[in-house]
Amino acid sequence: MITDVLTWLLPYEFSWLAVLFFGAAAVFYVRGCRALAQAGEGEALGRQLLFWIGLGLAYTVLHTRFDYYAQFMFFIHRGQHLVLHHLAPILVCLANPWRVLAAGVPAGRTRNALGRLLTSAPIRWGYAIIQYPLVAGVLFFGLIFFWLTPDIHFRAMLDQEYYLAMNWSMWLEGLLFWWLILDPRNPVLSKTLGFGKRILLIWFVTVPQLWLGAYIATHQGSMFDVYEVCGRAWPIDPMNDQLLGGILTWIPPGMMAVITMLIVLRRLLHSSRQPVSA
Repeated sequence: MITDVLTWLLPYEFSWLAVLFFGAAAVFYVRGCRALAQAGEGEALGRQLLFWIGLGLAYTVLHTRFDYYAQFMFFIHRGQHLVLHHLAPILVCLANPWRVLAAGVPAGRTRNALGRLLTSAPIRWGYAIIQYPLVAGVLFFGLIFFWLTPDIHFRAMLDQEYYLAMNWSMWLEGLLFWWLILDPRNPVLSKTLGFGKRILLIWFVTVPQLWLGAYIATHQGSMFDVYEVCGRAWPIDPMNDQLLGGILTWIPPGMMAVITMLIVLRRLLHSSRQPVSA
């Protein structure tokens, strides 16, 4: 039993990038929670739970045995990207962990260097460009279309560098996009994207993805031959595999879009009852 659990938790293909990214995020978050608690500004338990679930889900689909099945079953691959591009980023952004992570960065050279990097002109301008609503929206659904283009998908599933680029681009873009949508700050005071525009942006990125998922699910022929070339982890009919993958690209993202719109709408209604003061 223990051996089976360890086999599941061990990565199919080891990645230092995953170890460093998720390890640093976990360490900084733990340190930040302790530092804020000592200062009497402890983080709410609910937010901590959201952060750990989101981070844990992303790590699981990227760096455990789950990744093996994602490489040999199309519908598992679509489940992997559903977590990386939607579910895990949404949970992390709802946790709003940036204050905690910042508090957990070691003081001294590390914090100073990170601060200079994040406030440098290239980072600030680059962030402003990719978070411009139209650009952010096109990048969000454009990545889905790009990596599901049959020829590109074929190469990504066979080339390790392309495969890593595919998965990490989905995860990082998911974090950027959903933070733009779920940033809890008042748009008037913080000059962030207005709540009404956020709802429109959710619609803007969701409709193309729903169309793509429906197209894949209802397509009569095989679209992704790479799973025939490499073989499937389980003996499932190729068209059923494609059908399930299309459904995972189609229905769950639509449901998550509705949930996030309700969250934004609730914040809009709440902010309208609050007086705006400098």
